[in-house]
Amino acid sequence: MENKIKEALNEARQLLAGAKTSQQLEELRVRFLGRKGILTGFFKELGKIEKEKRPVIGKLLNETKATLEKELESALREIKKAESRREKLDVTLPGRKPFVGTLHPITKISREICAIFQRLGFDIVEGPEVELDYYNFEALNIPKEHPARDMQDTFYISDNVVLRTHTSPIQVRVMEKRKPPLRIIAPGKTYRRDSDLTHTPMFHQVEGLMVGENVSFGDLKGILTVFVHQMFGEDIGLRFRPSFFPFTEPSAEVDIQCVICKGSGCRVCSHTGWLEILGSGMVDPEVFKMVGYDPDEVTGFAFGMGIERIAMLKLGINDLRLFFDNDLRFLQQF
Repeated sequence: MENKIKEALNEARQLLAGAKTSQQLEELRVRFLGRKGILTGFFKELGKIEKEKRPVIGKLLNETKATLEKELESALREIKKAESRREKLDVTLPGRKPFVGTLHPITKISREICAIFQRLGFDIVEGPEVELDYYNFEALNIPKEHPARDMQDTFYISDNVVLRTHTSPIQVRVMEKRKPPLRIIAPGKTYRRDSDLTHTPMFHQVEGLMVGENVSFGDLKGILTVFVHQMFGEDIGLRFRPSFFPFTEPSAEVDIQCVICKGSGCRVCSHTGWLEILGSGMVDPEVFKMVGYDPDEVTGFAFGMGIERIAMLKLGINDLRLFFDNDLRFLQQF
């Protein structure tokens, strides 16, 4: 009888190791522990065993039953966990395409602008966002108490340190280190104390500079015409309108035909048919003197544009703040 009990336990354990479902475990339990099970049959045969051996066999049967019940219970818990995990995964559901991040629209437009000017021979340069007053204003022909400083709404860190209001200081820094001829563009973040539908305290600009012998206003018009046509399309008209900037003379703002109404007049362009996109002009001789260039030997032009402004026109966006809200419903469109 002892050997039969041990053989039954070994057989039960082998079947237990191969069981994969709760149904298989239930069948195993019925086979060995059910009312007509193998171990139940052994208990019924105890009365036929010699009296002196009966306690030993009874103890072995009880221990074997308890061991098998414990191992069945443990196996059932593990199988139910596995079945529960499988139930949560419905393989009949349609697949879900994972969200893949993309470049921010401001980054895309900035890179597109830079790529256009790189094809025209311009180098990309960078500079500090926390700038000295000298580079942000004085070296650009804007001395202290100059009324043009009121146009900037500057963030002052100290009397002589500011958050740059444009990327033009980079042009000064480059001219101090390089001799002409040179062609550079300076993209980057800039800061002014302003916030509404079309202004934010932090925004992005790209400013450009070309210096050399006999650089003329005609060169400026040619470069910017190519830029406008590559950015907005060959069919977009543009015009140069006289303006004033302290560091250029003569100066001009560049307008393009309204991208919404194609020049016929609408609310976006205030019914003029034109939209201003950038400022430009010939570098003032006083700026050249500040960096050690001889204005009698070289001339140059400079221009600057807001990247958000270009992006709003190119992408048809009417609220500048959308670029900074980080709303996925907006960003996923690009």
